[in-house]
Amino acid sequence: MTGYEIRALAAGEERAAFEVLGRALHVTVTDELWRRRAASFPAERRFGAFTGEQVVGVAGSFAARLAVPGGKTLPAAAVDGVAVRADHTRRGVLTALMAAQLADCGRRGDVLATLHASEATIYGRFGYGAATRGKTVRITPTAFRDDAPAGGTVRLLTTAEARELLPGLYAEMGLTRPGMIERPEVWWAHARERLIGEHQVAVHTGPRGDDGFVLYRTEARRTFDHPNRGAALVVQDLHATNTAAAAGLWRFLLRVDLVSEVHAPGRPLDEPAGAMLTDPRACAVTGVDDDTWLRLVDVPAALAARSWGPGEPVVIEVTDPQLPGNTGRYRLSPTGTRSTTAAADLRVTPETLAMLYLGDARPSTLAAIGRIDVADPAALPHADTLFVTAVPPWCGTGF
Repeated sequence: MTGYEIRALAAGEERAAFEVLGRALHVTVTDELWRRRAASFPAERRFGAFTGEQVVGVAGSFAARLAVPGGKTLPAAAVDGVAVRADHTRRGVLTALMAAQLADCGRRGDVLATLHASEATIYGRFGYGAATRGKTVRITPTAFRDDAPAGGTVRLLTTAEARELLPGLYAEMGLTRPGMIERPEVWWAHARERLIGEHQVAVHTGPRGDDGFVLYRTEARRTFDHPNRGAALVVQDLHATNTAAAAGLWRFLLRVDLVSEVHAPGRPLDEPAGAMLTDPRACAVTGVDDDTWLRLVDVPAALAARSWGPGEPVVIEVTDPQLPGNTGRYRLSPTGTRSTTAAADLRVTPETLAMLYLGDARPSTLAAIGRIDVADPAALPHADTLFVTAVPPWCGTGF
């Protein structure tokens, strides 16, 4: 006897579910907060755990497309709100919610599911693996090198202008790295209120028009002992179609008056901001953290969609107890993938496969720490080159 029922949310139950999420995140859900979030928290694609008529758990997502190695995009579920009320945890509620959500993703044709994990110990048991990472940089204002890319202009937008311009600009810029996702209207419904409404927005314009933007806010750093200390700029969102646009935005941020440092969390691992400065030590990497976690909902479709590096074919065996249709052996080669009955070279769990899929982790690294069962050690260097990507994966979108 479970004492709860898992079912899709019905119209009119959204706020009750949002209250559960708010409590789990230690946020008080006021009428004003709900007014701002209602449009981005629809019943569609959302499941609740109910005891009688009370919502005690919630798991939701929105539909998006996610870029995979090689440039294709796949239908994906962006999981944007999972919580269980504190007095109903450790009763199997979360497991039941995640099972219902994964089954629903499969019915809808989602090939992938992705999320930002509030706690790193939760989602591995549901087949999610850390698939993209981001670095946090702290930059002290300094000069740019003479040979750093230059050109173009930067203009500040009003809130109204930003709300109108950014959705189209992000869409036009495209998904240029594995792991990046579309930002559908349900995402922008929240972003227009919270992100844009609470940040300054600047846009870079190059020879072909607008080609980059940044959202940032200021945080005071004055203290009793340091009353003249400049503020910190915190970068929330920075995207550019080319290096010159990115350089223009960083140059703009570092020239804002009365600023002592710029903080930028979640940046691409290979972003060369420091190399453009006369003093590269002015750009310090203060941390590297997992960003998005990935779940392959349809393993055959996901493997068939991405490109593969050079290397001899490798047979991997996947065992997926939650989505048994994924269980099988797959031959990976530079020319594509197919199911096979050949003996497995490497055996992986869904979590481990997710860590490899976008190119963030190397098979040999995970094998060395026991995350891959290796039947043929000679297959590891081939697997490394097959899974390699030209650039590190990165999402760059919070949800």
